[in-house]
Amino acid sequence: MTKEEFIKIIQSIPHQPGCYKYYDKHKEMLYVGKAKDLRKRVSSYFNKNLDNFKTRKLVSLIYAIDFTVTNSEHDAFLLENSLIKHYQPRFNIVLKDDKTYPYIVIKKEPFPRVFFTRKLIRDGSEYIGPFTGLGRVRELLELIKQNIPIRTCSLNLSPANIKKGKFKVCLEYHLGNCKGPCEGLQTEENYKENLQQVRHILKGNIHEVIKALKTEMTAYANELQFEKAQIIKKKIESLQNYQSKSIVVNPRLENVDVACILSDELHYYVNYMIVSNGSIVHSNTLQIDKKLDEEEADVLSLALDNLMEKYQSIAKEVIVPLHVDVADIEIKVTIPKAGDKKQLLDLCIKNADIFMQDMRKKETLLLGEAARENNMLILEELQEALQLSEIPVHIECFDNSNFQGAYPVAAMVCFRNGLPANKEYRHYHIKTVQGINDFASMAEVVFRRYKRLMEEKAPLPQLVIIDGGKGQLSSALESIEKLGLTGRMTLVGLAKKEESIFFAGDNESLQLPYDSPALLLVRRVRDEVHRFGITFHRQVRSKGTIKNELEEIPGIGDKTATELLQAFRSVKNIKTLTERELTKVIGASKARVVWEYFNPRTSSP
Repeated sequence: MTKEEFIKIIQSIPHQPGCYKYYDKHKEMLYVGKAKDLRKRVSSYFNKNLDNFKTRKLVSLIYAIDFTVTNSEHDAFLLENSLIKHYQPRFNIVLKDDKTYPYIVIKKEPFPRVFFTRKLIRDGSEYIGPFTGLGRVRELLELIKQNIPIRTCSLNLSPANIKKGKFKVCLEYHLGNCKGPCEGLQTEENYKENLQQVRHILKGNIHEVIKALKTEMTAYANELQFEKAQIIKKKIESLQNYQSKSIVVNPRLENVDVACILSDELHYYVNYMIVSNGSIVHSNTLQIDKKLDEEEADVLSLALDNLMEKYQSIAKEVIVPLHVDVADIEIKVTIPKAGDKKQLLDLCIKNADIFMQDMRKKETLLLGEAARENNMLILEELQEALQLSEIPVHIECFDNSNFQGAYPVAAMVCFRNGLPANKEYRHYHIKTVQGINDFASMAEVVFRRYKRLMEEKAPLPQLVIIDGGKGQLSSALESIEKLGLTGRMTLVGLAKKEESIFFAGDNESLQLPYDSPALLLVRRVRDEVHRFGITFHRQVRSKGTIKNELEEIPGIGDKTATELLQAFRSVKNIKTLTERELTKVIGASKARVVWEYFNPRTSSP
């Protein structure tokens, strides 16, 4: 959209708070923003000389502008956050986290078990976390086992099974780690009290558990049961020792969250800490890619809101270095100048700075001389093993796949100096081949790749790996011959099962030592092309099959199908929904159409 085109619509944008949305010519959402004054904010994109390349690119792609007026800036913040989570526009910051963090689950069952998991299953169980390290999870579970009698078996302790006497107590009962609910030796009410102590430990409220144990110890002492009182005393000492490890400020400081933000040329770094009774119970730092040189306050607001939701925060106060918006208006935002809270904020900033410096060092090491020298040794070993004329500092690998003959695609990954060159990765839709023909598909993509490099006068790789059998390798070589590139690069095939390497025309394949660095590099290249190719193939297949199934419903188009899949993840899930649940996402009329399509009325006999 040009400045002249924008001027024609500027009068339709009000001087009120709200959210603005930019769309490209394909009606894909590009960006969502909030503003105190919508007209002023949107006008700034077209009236200023934009220094940031990405912002200029965004403006050049804008085809349509939409906006939603809200009652306040805070409402605009909430709406912006919701839209970003739902649509994930390409120019907005999206908080990605590829890690599957561990949780501790209190299982929904009679006499619930407490154990570690990485999968969140919506079965009514209580999940506490996520935790940023498996070591901390194990430490907590061990602390619980030592101090609170909770069953560790997986028996079905239904009232009926217990009444029938199906089970006998195990060694854990005799060791004092379990009170024997399997034989009816512990009531559910007493077990629930133990679970409440577990919750206190997991949420950092150690003092509540110590308080309860002290009461129990006093009761045993009054009854002259000194051995039992001594056991409880040891548990109290264990909990106090654990608690003393993490007290950093005044223990009387109740539940607060702490967050800060630092930045460099390419990234923001947000550290987030949950503090309970003076103890840090969670600490995590995010690295966030910069998109449009966003204000640090806006990035911290977005990150803080997502992190508080992710960690199920119960804090009524957040400590930050600058003013931020938070979803719950009842949460107090504090910018401390001195005292315990300032000490916590300084610690938060210190953690963010250490993380930022560590990430810089890692990036430097990847490009550093030591890493290069090590990679060069591996590449020299590979050169010797394959009898190459040059060190293969530039390696490319191809793989293709299809689904029952449909949606044929291919992928190519590139490694330079033994490291992935992600920007040079390519994926291909097969254009000239009909049906299942892996040989012809391989020939096509190899021809397209190196024809393009020749036209661009770009350097060719020293080594090309074809993932597949001799047929695929022969087909790839035919394309190389057509392009007149024979002898200018080495092509080898990689057997899928044996992980042996073979050259065209050779009867015997080359089997490198299983643990040799050269084979590990080849294996890494192969695994990377599989990962890259499978991800692309799933995307293509999903668009071609799943969405088409929804679009076959009369009256349901691409936009509605996309909204349904974003909200409910799969057609299988959509088929199980009620009409009311569908209405919340796509409106009553379309919900009725979708529901009736998957729930056809049968005429009575």
